[in-house]
Amino acid sequence: MNLKAGLWQQQTMKLAMTQELTQAIALLQYSTQELSSFLENKALENPLLKVESGHVQTMDPRYDRVKPTRKKVEKDKINWIEQIGSGKTMLLDEYLKSQLHFNLNAIEKKVIERLIESLDENGYFRAELNAIASSFRISAEDAERMLEIIQELEPAGVGARNLQECLSLQLKRMPERNELAEAIMNEYFTLFAEKKWKEIAKQLGVELKDIQEVFDLVQTLNPRPASSFQSEKSAYITPDVIIKWDGKSFSVSVFDEVLPKISFNNDYYKRFSAAGDRNVSRFLQEKQQDYHWIVRSIEQRKETLSNVTLKIVEKQQDFFIKGPAYLKPMTMKEISDELDIHESTVSRAVREKYAQTPYGTYELRSFFSSTIKTTSDENTSSQQVKTIISKMIEGENKQKPLSDQELVKLLKEKEGMVVSRRTIAKYRDQLGIPSSSKRKRYD
Repeated sequence: MNLKAGLWQQQTMKLAMTQELTQAIALLQYSTQELSSFLENKALENPLLKVESGHVQTMDPRYDRVKPTRKKVEKDKINWIEQIGSGKTMLLDEYLKSQLHFNLNAIEKKVIERLIESLDENGYFRAELNAIASSFRISAEDAERMLEIIQELEPAGVGARNLQECLSLQLKRMPERNELAEAIMNEYFTLFAEKKWKEIAKQLGVELKDIQEVFDLVQTLNPRPASSFQSEKSAYITPDVIIKWDGKSFSVSVFDEVLPKISFNNDYYKRFSAAGDRNVSRFLQEKQQDYHWIVRSIEQRKETLSNVTLKIVEKQQDFFIKGPAYLKPMTMKEISDELDIHESTVSRAVREKYAQTPYGTYELRSFFSSTIKTTSDENTSSQQVKTIISKMIEGENKQKPLSDQELVKLLKEKEGMVVSRRTIAKYRDQLGIPSSSKRKRYD
C-alpha cells in the first residue's frame, strides 16, 4: 500500500461543548442550596455581579417539615438489629460523667473520660482499647476494667463494643434474670439472629416456643441505648415549585424567593470603563457577558423546571386531586418526548428539587416510577405493588408466612399484576420486610 502525502478537504459535523453550555447544564441540575452557593462564589470573582441573599420566614406555610414516614419507622422497628450508626453527642458524655462516683485516681479518671469520648451516638465503644491503654501507659487489663465501669452506668448497654455485648449487658440488668436468653445471647447469637432456631433448640434441649419467647424478650431491649440522648433536629425542605388545586384548576409556580437576588453593578462598570484602559475594557466586557449569561441561565432553569412540573401535573392529576395512592407509572422519557427535550434534561431538572403539593412536600423524582405489567394489558406503578405487598404480609398467618413465590401467585390471581419472584424480593428488601423464614413465629 502506497501512502501519498497531500492536502484535501473533508466536511464533518462536530458538536462542541462550550464552557458556557457546560455551565448552563450544571446550573439546571443545581439544587436551591447549590445554586445559592454558586451565585455567591460568582460574586466574588465578578465585580459586576451584585448578590443580595434571599430571606425566608421559617414559619411560612409553604415549607414542609420533613418527618419520617410510617414505613420508615416500621422498617427501623423490624431491622433494629442492624441500625447502629456513628457519631457522638455531648449530652451523653455529660450524663455518664455525672454518674462517676467511684474512687478514681487521676490517671483512671482521664482514661475513663477518653473511653467515654470514644462512644458513638448510640452508646457503643468504637475505639481500639489496646491503643488507648498504650497511650496512657496502662495494661490492657486495667483498660478493660475502666470500660467495665462505664458499662455499669446508665443507660443499660452503654459502652458495649457490639450489638451482642449490648444486649447481654441489658439482660444481666433485668430484675428477673433469664438464663436461657443469656445463654443464647452469649453462645448462639449468630444462629439466633439468622433465625436458625431449630439448631439452637436441638443443642439446648428446648422447644421452639421457648426461643420465640426469648426473641420477644430481646425485642423489648434497646439496640441503641444512648439514642434517647440524641438531639434530633427537624429537617426543613424549601420547595422549588408550588402546586395548588382549588377544586377546579391547578396552578404551578416556581418558588425562587430563597435564591439570592442578583443585579448589575452599574456604578462599578461606569467608574472603570471611563478610564479608557484597553485591558480594563476587555475585563469589563468579559464580566458583563458572564453576568448576562448567568441571568439567561437562571431564567432558562426556571422555565425548564416550570415546564417539566406542568407536564408532571398534567400526567399525574389523580395524585394531586385524590392523593398518593393514585400515583401512576410514568417515565422521564414520556416527559422528554412530550416537551421535545432530551431525557437527561428532565433528569437534571428534577434532581434534588421538591414540590409542595396539597398532600405535602415530595421530591420531583418520586413522581417517576417503573411500570409493572398486568394481566389486563394495563400498567401499574412499582409503588402500588409495594403497597399491596405490605398489606398482604401484614395480614398473613405469622405461623405460616407468605413466601415470595406465594406473593407472586397472589399478585397475579387477586390483583392481576405480573411480578417476578426476584422483583418481589427486591421490593420486600426496600420495604425493610424480612424473608418468610425470618417472619415466622412459633407460638
